[in-house]
Amino acid sequence: MEKYEVKPLKKGKNIRVSVPGSKSITNRALLMAALSQGTVCLDGVLFSDDSRYFLKALQDLGFETIVEEDKKQVIVHGMGGSIPKKSGSIYVGSAGTAARFLTAMLALSGGSYEIQASEQMKKRPMKALFLALEQAGVVFEYLEQPYFLPVKVCGRTLKKNKVILDISETSQPLSALLMTGVMGDGMTIQISSEKKNGSYIEITRQMMKAFGCDTDFNGTTYEVKPGSSYQIERYQIEPDLSGACYFYAIAAVTGGTALVSHIHRDTLQGDIRFLDTLVEMGCRLQETPQGILLTAPEHGVLHGITVDMNQFSDQALTLAAVAVFADGPVTIRGIGHIRLQECDRIHAIAENMKRLGIHCEEGTDWITIYPGETVPAEIETYDDHRVAMAFTVIGMARTGVTIQNPMCCRKTFETYFDIIESL
Repeated sequence: MEKYEVKPLKKGKNIRVSVPGSKSITNRALLMAALSQGTVCLDGVLFSDDSRYFLKALQDLGFETIVEEDKKQVIVHGMGGSIPKKSGSIYVGSAGTAARFLTAMLALSGGSYEIQASEQMKKRPMKALFLALEQAGVVFEYLEQPYFLPVKVCGRTLKKNKVILDISETSQPLSALLMTGVMGDGMTIQISSEKKNGSYIEITRQMMKAFGCDTDFNGTTYEVKPGSSYQIERYQIEPDLSGACYFYAIAAVTGGTALVSHIHRDTLQGDIRFLDTLVEMGCRLQETPQGILLTAPEHGVLHGITVDMNQFSDQALTLAAVAVFADGPVTIRGIGHIRLQECDRIHAIAENMKRLGIHCEEGTDWITIYPGETVPAEIETYDDHRVAMAFTVIGMARTGVTIQNPMCCRKTFETYFDIIESL
């Protein structure tokens, strides 16, 4: 499917949907299962491009797995922190989690491996992780550009377990080092950037605890104690709140309601703050046994707001789509790092809003959207799943929105447009 013409939804519709498992939780769970002491059964697994790259890489490294997609289940035979094959090659595609998590795992193993990636992933920031791993004694051969993929892991000359790390561009290197800290004599990570923590770091630490490994954090330094290990038999992966947010946004702009099954307040995922943002704009939330129910504003008026989305920036594009329907400007701040993701997402917002006839202003780490009437337009997705899914929200309430390359959403949510079509 080269293009998808979005069909507007009837006003006031009650949406009831289920979404796949969380990508962030799935790939963390796959890594920790592989490093566990014994066999781990993962339930609720997301099957998408990103998770398939991760799973295939584990299989290429010799890990035994039993995969049952129809049951959304993967059984991984953990090797207690060892890697079955001491040399080899893996391909991580465009999956940032696979790239960073598996690079750390292979680097700290002491083996020799080659890590290949898509052209898109070759441009994404990896330097902070490479610098930290070099401090830990790992030797790399950079096959194209220094401190970018592809790379050859040449082994580990020293086994130092204290590193300094900058997480200003992405927090994934910190998650990678924390989760792989069970492979040696623990890991101490001193954070040198102004940003010290974040919602995805908390997901990592809470999941590590569920797998049997506690971590310490004193405000500047994280520690995985020597002798730590993962010991768990079964783990349930939450539904993807990032994916759920698109349907809550659709309800907000079409004057209806949305209930996404099994999405609850006690989620690990930081994107729950997006729902609070929709409340600030005039929506209402209700916790039900089936999941959170969102109801659009009573009189159909969404309010303009200014919001710092640093801790839930995956939803910056979604809020930008909702902003088109507000009664005043919407300013999104604290999102400079999203310029370095699958595409420059601030630029993607501004360029596509321009196509739609919507005025925007942007800075280094912020963007302001001025709501208004739209004109028919084709949305350039830049091969970014979140651009494709977020701008579909506008087309559910306005005619004339066509999404180019819609199936780039396979990266995290391959059935997204099937669900959209079913509505």
